[in-house]
Amino acid sequence: MGTASSLVSPAGAVGEVIEDTYGGGGGEACEIPVEVKPKARLLRGSLRRVGGSRPGGLIGASFKSTASVQELECVAEYERLRKEYEIFRVSKNNEVASMVKKEAKLDRENKRLRAELQALQKTYQKILREKESALEAKYQAMERAATFEHDRDKVKRQFKIFRETKENEIQDLLRAKRELEAKLQRLQAQGIQVFDPEESDSDDNCTDVTATGAQSEYWNGGVLGSEPSMGSMMQLQQSFRGPEFAHSSIDVEGPFANINRDDWDAAVASLLQVTPLFSHSLWSNTVRCYIISTDETQPEVTIFIRNYSPKLQRVCETMGYFFQVVNFSTENERPLQDVRRWEIEKSSLVILLLHLTLPSCLLEDCEEAFLKNPEEKPRLIYHRREDGRVSSVSVQQLIEQISCMNKAKMIDHVGGVEEGAYEIYNCVEKIIKQDILGCEFTDLEGKDLGSKEDSTAPEEEVFGDVLWDAHDEQEQMEAFQQASNSTCELGFEKYFERLNDLVAAPAPIPPLLVSGGPGSGKSLLLSKWIQLQQKHSPNTLILYHFVGRSMSTSSESALIIKRLTLKLMQHSWLVSPLTFDPAKLLEEFPHWLEKLSARHQGSIIIIIDSIDQIQQAEKHMKWLIDPLPVNVRVIVSVNVETCPQAWRLWPTLHLDPLNSKDVKSLISAECNSANVKLTKEQEKKLERHCRSATTCNALYVTLLGKIIACVGNTGDIDEILQQCCQCQDTVSLYRLVLRSIQESLQSDKEKGLLREILCVIGVSHNGVSESELMELYPELTSAVLASLLHSLHKMRLLTYGCGLLKFQHLQAWEMVKLEYMEAGENVISAYRQKLVEYFTMQLSQDRVTWRSADELPWLFQQQGDKQKLHKCLLNLFVSQNLYKRGHFAELLSYWQLVGKDKSSMAAEYFDSLKEYEKSSEGEESMICLSDLYETLGRFLKDLGLLSQAVAPLQRSLEIRETALDPDHPRVAQSLHQLAGVYVQWKKFGNAEQLYKQALEISENAYGAEHPQVARELDALATLYQKQNKYEQAEQLRKKSFKIRQKAARQKGSLCGFALLRQRALQLEELTLGKDTPDNARTLNELGVLYYLQNNLETAELFLKRSLEMRERVLGSNHPDCAQSLNNLAALYNEKKHYDKAEELYEKALDIRKRALAPDHPSLAYTVKHLAVLYKKMGKLDKAVPLYELAVEIRQKSFGPKHPSVATALVNLAVLYCQMKKQIEALPLYERALKIYEDSFGQMHPRVGETLKNLAVLSYERGDFEKAAELYKRAMEIKEAETLLIGGKATSRHSSSGDTFSLKSALSPNAFLEHGQR
Repeated sequence: MGTASSLVSPAGAVGEVIEDTYGGGGGEACEIPVEVKPKARLLRGSLRRVGGSRPGGLIGASFKSTASVQELECVAEYERLRKEYEIFRVSKNNEVASMVKKEAKLDRENKRLRAELQALQKTYQKILREKESALEAKYQAMERAATFEHDRDKVKRQFKIFRETKENEIQDLLRAKRELEAKLQRLQAQGIQVFDPEESDSDDNCTDVTATGAQSEYWNGGVLGSEPSMGSMMQLQQSFRGPEFAHSSIDVEGPFANINRDDWDAAVASLLQVTPLFSHSLWSNTVRCYIISTDETQPEVTIFIRNYSPKLQRVCETMGYFFQVVNFSTENERPLQDVRRWEIEKSSLVILLLHLTLPSCLLEDCEEAFLKNPEEKPRLIYHRREDGRVSSVSVQQLIEQISCMNKAKMIDHVGGVEEGAYEIYNCVEKIIKQDILGCEFTDLEGKDLGSKEDSTAPEEEVFGDVLWDAHDEQEQMEAFQQASNSTCELGFEKYFERLNDLVAAPAPIPPLLVSGGPGSGKSLLLSKWIQLQQKHSPNTLILYHFVGRSMSTSSESALIIKRLTLKLMQHSWLVSPLTFDPAKLLEEFPHWLEKLSARHQGSIIIIIDSIDQIQQAEKHMKWLIDPLPVNVRVIVSVNVETCPQAWRLWPTLHLDPLNSKDVKSLISAECNSANVKLTKEQEKKLERHCRSATTCNALYVTLLGKIIACVGNTGDIDEILQQCCQCQDTVSLYRLVLRSIQESLQSDKEKGLLREILCVIGVSHNGVSESELMELYPELTSAVLASLLHSLHKMRLLTYGCGLLKFQHLQAWEMVKLEYMEAGENVISAYRQKLVEYFTMQLSQDRVTWRSADELPWLFQQQGDKQKLHKCLLNLFVSQNLYKRGHFAELLSYWQLVGKDKSSMAAEYFDSLKEYEKSSEGEESMICLSDLYETLGRFLKDLGLLSQAVAPLQRSLEIRETALDPDHPRVAQSLHQLAGVYVQWKKFGNAEQLYKQALEISENAYGAEHPQVARELDALATLYQKQNKYEQAEQLRKKSFKIRQKAARQKGSLCGFALLRQRALQLEELTLGKDTPDNARTLNELGVLYYLQNNLETAELFLKRSLEMRERVLGSNHPDCAQSLNNLAALYNEKKHYDKAEELYEKALDIRKRALAPDHPSLAYTVKHLAVLYKKMGKLDKAVPLYELAVEIRQKSFGPKHPSVATALVNLAVLYCQMKKQIEALPLYERALKIYEDSFGQMHPRVGETLKNLAVLSYERGDFEKAAELYKRAMEIKEAETLLIGGKATSRHSSSGDTFSLKSALSPNAFLEHGQR
């Protein structure tokens, strides 16, 4: 009562429940017992008896009588008791009246809060409706564009039928004409008189037929086949579309023709590759809860950690996250100041527990966590109050400061510590689910549908049946971020130029080999170059993969190839089936690369760091030897010693050792960060030492600087220098680092724990999490662990990856083996056995997480224990976890080690499921069993074992129909999977029936506009397409497209929802900062993002503010001002304010002409946009010189034979055709066609578009035969493209030059859902 949460009735409640303030249940009456003394009751009884026996009462009685005296005493006692009772009754009535008043007051407060809540809900609904209506208007416009394209295709098909009918009629007429001519000749040969045609009306037809026949020689040449005639089609199109659409402009720079391509790509990159925008704590796979407590609130902390921390750990485990609680006791606060600050920086959530006092030693932590908090991470304050006692001034001031800044949630608790700990748990659970993991909507949907698999729906929507492991993707993002975090670039400028030359070199070109010794800075170089490329060439697609240790998941070739393929599909907006067979995947990758690169406008750069760490790299990376597509470049890095011999012939960029200047700057940077100054003699000593090949690499020098900076303020620098000079390689220097850490530890117990931590991490597959270390070693406290990890992380021994602790460099792991594992395999086996026991215990507790599935089979494999590995694989939940995360090749390799082929593996899985089914009881167990059957069926289908896949899928269907309901959504899922098997089996009739049943169930369960319905429609459309039922397939695809279009605006990113929301808050805060170039850039980025959301008014505000800030800070002639002008012009163009757009484009062009090189890409974009605007406004004469300038710029930038030059030539030719200058247009088309054919081959879609334009031009010039021939070639290319992609894929460019908006089809947010968890 009295809180906002009590105002909302729970779901399903019929009436309102008012909580009783005296401890009674809601809505129950509380009885107040009144005690009455037994003596009073006895006295009243005796009085009644006396009065009844003596009617006269006491009157006339004798005072000497004993009975009379007793009666008088009783009467007096009775009167006294009656008065006391009356007083007691009145007081209680007053109390009841007071309680009634309080209840009425609370009821009024309740009603007031309800009214406020209803008003807020109405306001929210109003805003939501306005947003929905705006988005609906946008998508309706997109739907009209899609409908127009469909109608145009329909007209083409109708005209094809019409033309074929007329061709048949003409052929019949020509045949009749020839027969009549032959008859006429026979009659003339017989001497029969033939009338003059001019004298007979009946012969007029002959004249007409002859004329028609002469005109129709073009028709019967056998060239047209089944395609429509070019001339007739163009006449038909021009009759209702106008001459400007007769030629197709194919220079479309991204999904929006008006927006600057630089800004579009930057905005998309900020959504698809958000890694650099977030701190480590946001991308970490660990939910870190840092607790600040006083001695007074230590009981709540103890109860919370003991009772509720395991529950929160299970919650996070089910979502694929770790959970870690860190708490320092107050006596350890002083010496661990750096550690505490580090933990606060990493934390996802900080909890402050207060009572009456706040020690001064905690004030700094509180200010760091609550008052600074630049990333606006969740914060929680628990304040336990006591009646009659007031908190100290420091506590009150801190709470007031935090409340004023509105930066934390508050819990004011009055009561016991048990209840307080429970309140903390409830609030923390809510924060984790909603604010940190952003999964409140997913949970609600899952509860409504009663399905645990709803969370997998988004991945199937995006990639069909392709399974995506978010942990692998997150590991790559973190690896890139960690590699690029270094502020020192070690003289990389010369290497950057070489890498840039590779990208600009004409094709074909083999991969570039970046070689160097261990620790030479290869990863740093590549990551820095990637950042530069993303900044300066946003239209270049860069796919990277950083390989870790040779035995880790990141080094598995099949997973690398699958990830690169899926990233290509993601950036190409393409969804197609992908094989899971590792051998086929490696074999088909070059074909995928060729196919998807043809769809990408711009270059594609594939970077694989430490490729020599891949297992059997030369065998599994054979595609590197094959010729690459013309717009694809590949860069790989290797160690000099381990580079395969066949690759040494490739162009090589070797990283030289650091020179003395770089060594000095690197060490000085580390020392300056710690306020340590070296003397001249010490600098010279370091310079002399760092001259050999092993002591002048980047890692060695960085580590050396760290050591000096660490001990500089507390120890003797000369002494540590002497020790460092005795270390002649990185491994020995790491050993010195480890020993210095050991010496800093206070007890042998901590030294032993340090050894255990490093060894366990080293023998694991992918690393170990902090929570796992706490469970492996119960004597390890969170404070000791945090202190150890801080030292190890600071000295570059350990790092974090996907929430796991790993060695930062291979040399660190080599050092640990030399220091702690001199006994060899026995020690390694002992530590692995400890991990085996831990993860086996997890399985026995039914805790099958992604960690146990990753580690346990691999550990058995390394131990060579095939029997235990076999038993582990037959644990159906382990295999299901591996399969659903896409670790297909890993699962198969385990079975191969056991010695089982695919068929016997399938049989054993099926037998295990039968055994498991015998022990399954209850609805929940049966649902779980059906999931296992379905997973097995999908696994076998992916293996190509179609006959064996049918049985488990059918069994899954039977169980779900029985245990759930025949119309349950999971039944539709089983029908969908079973139909997929029949499609591969070419049993289209069975598949169609199952798909239709699944569609009907999905529509009834979800509604007609749910993404699951769209999925079924797509499957049916693909099936019809395989059966050549193109019209039915097109109708279903159109319906599916509309559903996805509507759902796209309602669906947040699955794994990045909270992150994107956090990013928006960061950007909004930056806009309130000072005038700086960075803030102006952020304003510009916000404007572009609002523009992409069709929120033009807000976008205009941000873009104007960006322009004003740039003009103030940089000056009105700076190139960045031109960017803001260009974007504002694009916005006014969108709003059809063409005069304003023209003025701004002209200003931007003037600035860029003066500030940039003549061949700069940004200048080319402004030229193109202004030319398009002139063309739209009908100022064709002004547009011509700009289109010609665009051709010149591209020729200077890329050379005369680059495809971009051909694109500019086509656009100029289109303009000439609109100006009726066909003679000038013809050589431009022919030159563009030659460039496209030389660059892409004769069957590329660009070649087809140019051929179509040439056909139109030939028709307009009267050369009908050439037009037909060119058009036929264009149609052959289009058909080949359709067959290659598989199904009618949405084209980026319509034949009329209209831009098809991909923003509506697939939102960039859809591809974050599993990388980013």
